[in-house]
Amino acid sequence: MAISAKTAAVGATLAVVALLGVTYTLTVGAGADDPFAECRVGPRAGAAQIGGPFTLLSETGATVTDKEVITKPSLVYFGYTWCPDVCPIDSDRNAEATELLEQRGYDVTPVFISVDSARDTPESLQEFTDIMSPKMIGLTGTKAQIDAAVKAYRAYYNVADPSDPETLIDHSTQTYLMDPKFGYLDFYDRDTPPKEMADSVACFIDALKTNAK
Repeated sequence: MAISAKTAAVGATLAVVALLGVTYTLTVGAGADDPFAECRVGPRAGAAQIGGPFTLLSETGATVTDKEVITKPSLVYFGYTWCPDVCPIDSDRNAEATELLEQRGYDVTPVFISVDSARDTPESLQEFTDIMSPKMIGLTGTKAQIDAAVKAYRAYYNVADPSDPETLIDHSTQTYLMDPKFGYLDFYDRDTPPKEMADSVACFIDALKTNAK
């Protein structure tokens, strides 16, 4: 990420974290019954209105909806394949956490939603996700479709120079844990290690099974 873009990126991340923190206070922090409290690492927004319907283009070229993508616990991340450093590192972390979970018998889908409608094609996404994890699903779409998904997840992105074919994109870097029944469960920052993420996700899945009884 270019040095000139770091300030905007940090500001955007702080804004997202602040929003999640406020929602946490309103929905969970006020003593509400949170069946997943033991799974959270620090203050998290348990019932925040994060996530929602989207229609995007999968890496296979098929049009898909959120219902078709999030069919099991999923780790959702927004980025772009041209990203020089942040996205590959975060996606590799998510893939490693997914592999750790699989070794323990937990089935989790890592999802990569592109914020680069101009350059990220299904083909480039497939190449990217295949490198990261055979389980990772890559999604792209028109700017309007991507904007709708970004808004639903309270995420953020900003194209530095739309006229530059090699432009960088500032974007939020949280990874969201989503469930098809309960919706948004938690989010993980960039500094969350793979094992810590896997431990947390496993805790949520165990709690989901308990609440399903």
